[in-house]
Amino acid sequence: MAIEVKNITFSYPGSLATAVENVSMTIEKGERVAIIGQNGAGKSTTVKLMNNIYKPSKGTILVDGIDTKERTTAQIAPHVGYVFQNPNDQIFNDDVVKEIEYVLRYRKLPEEEIRKRREEAIDVTGIRPYIEMHPFDIPLPIRKFLTIAVVVAVSPDYVILDEPTAGQGLWGCAQLKTVMDYLQQKGKAVLTISHDMEYVAENFDRVIVMAHKNVIADGEKRDILYRMDTLREAHVKPPLSAQIAQAVGIRDKILNLKELSAAIL
Repeated sequence: MAIEVKNITFSYPGSLATAVENVSMTIEKGERVAIIGQNGAGKSTTVKLMNNIYKPSKGTILVDGIDTKERTTAQIAPHVGYVFQNPNDQIFNDDVVKEIEYVLRYRKLPEEEIRKRREEAIDVTGIRPYIEMHPFDIPLPIRKFLTIAVVVAVSPDYVILDEPTAGQGLWGCAQLKTVMDYLQQKGKAVLTISHDMEYVAENFDRVIVMAHKNVIADGEKRDILYRMDTLREAHVKPPLSAQIAQAVGIRDKILNLKELSAAIL
């Protein structure tokens, strides 16, 4: 089962210009996929079409065989979870526990199942020290993990993270890896939009490059992140370790500092 994006085109209401044009890709369960490209390339629009926040002007999106055009956003949300870049766009309760439980109670899950999912989501996202606080009193980087906890509790098969490392320090980046490992162990697909190439290189297996409102490359990260002409076309720089490796003449496709140190030694 998968998300199948088939030749989609989308224009925002009232606009003659297209935001994405004839985009196709498939995201399978269990994959870790990063979409990269400059602002305006169509990345966010594409994933919001997957989540059914928007509906394609042309083309088709199937989520496990379900045509999103025939469903509401609320009907697709249990299958495709979306974590916004800004958590303030997503939080609407005045209590952390209520925020995590809201969708579960809307779906009328049994109390024991709600408790189990809530506690697991709190632990995997590391937000237990903050559960007694008002959500908007929680530091912004931690607040992002509250919105991730909501999606983890719902347990969709596809999880979209929009610029998850923005504003995060070492703790946040390490916690993101914990969350993604947890999701992958449960067979979920993790899809991210990111400008952080170090994060992409360390945590994702497949990279999709977008430019000119379309996909210009799609493949294994060690191949894609060394296609310099493609990255230049997308206005994306390779990871710093790859830049250093190339500058000192290392021919191996280096993607992190550990690999760079080993190659130098």
